[in-house]
Amino acid sequence: MAFVDPVKQKRLKFRALLARPEMTVMCGGFSPILARVAQEAGFEAFFCAGSQMSGFLFGVPDTGVIGLRDIVDHARHIAAHTDIPILLDADTGFGNAANVWFSVQEIVRSGVAALQIEDQEAPKKSGTGGGRRCISIDEAVGKYRAAVAARNEVDPDFVICARTDSIGSEGGSFEGALARCKAYLTDGGVDFVWLNAIENLDQIERACREIPGPLLVTGGGVPSTSLDDFAKRGLKIYMHPTIAATGALQGAWQALSAFKQGGLQGLGQWFGEARARPEGTIDFRSLNGNALVAELEAKFMPADIQRDYANTWGIHSREKEKE
Repeated sequence: MAFVDPVKQKRLKFRALLARPEMTVMCGGFSPILARVAQEAGFEAFFCAGSQMSGFLFGVPDTGVIGLRDIVDHARHIAAHTDIPILLDADTGFGNAANVWFSVQEIVRSGVAALQIEDQEAPKKSGTGGGRRCISIDEAVGKYRAAVAARNEVDPDFVICARTDSIGSEGGSFEGALARCKAYLTDGGVDFVWLNAIENLDQIERACREIPGPLLVTGGGVPSTSLDDFAKRGLKIYMHPTIAATGALQGAWQALSAFKQGGLQGLGQWFGEARARPEGTIDFRSLNGNALVAELEAKFMPADIQRDYANTWGIHSREKEKE
């Protein structure tokens, strides 16, 4: 039986998402477990967001504080424990075109399927806030050409996204953003573009019509009540880049507030409300591969030193007995 490289398969799957006619809906967050939750919920790809890595892992704002090694090491864990392709936020590529070349090769070797590099001036600012400045189109195109060349030396199937933050930046505009997207595809050679901070559906329709390649947008600032509003305009990827992390944070706030204010009764009520939801609750131990430990021990360890799982127990197994 021929070996199938799982990393290659996920990269080809991401390319298939870009090539198919229908729109892909992506979600994002920051951790292997949240990516697995997204996978279990039925999402076909996951975005590892720099803002969420900065906030949840280091407790700092999204201003370029984290570096290449931080994201590569973290992304490797996410890619290794998921079956869906991972799009990694690589900020500005961690320097000029020469830095981008080295950064991209490190990221390709991490096992993720794709990365995005934005055209902001360093130090970068959050893509959802003010204070952004963009480098020149010529400099950005050079960085994307370097990214593509570096990618091609390691794995040409790896996917590269160029993100423009021109809308809402100093001196930026929608017209300028369109020009950048076109240049990044035709001259930079990237696989798709992310038009950030788009303001309305008319802009999306025009962008999809004029940009010669797949387009990703996030809908946070676009008035709409239906994903169909985006799909029928020709959008390739609609992404909510932080929803998994936002949901986890809100859930933690609600659970801890219920516990603090209502004690065990309040916490029990919170759990009860979670279990009563149509989707129910999800088992952490099923997401982290806990059952595999016993399987590996039984397969590879001598019988006289294997653990006695049948006659020992913990809180979770005791709870199961009571059900």
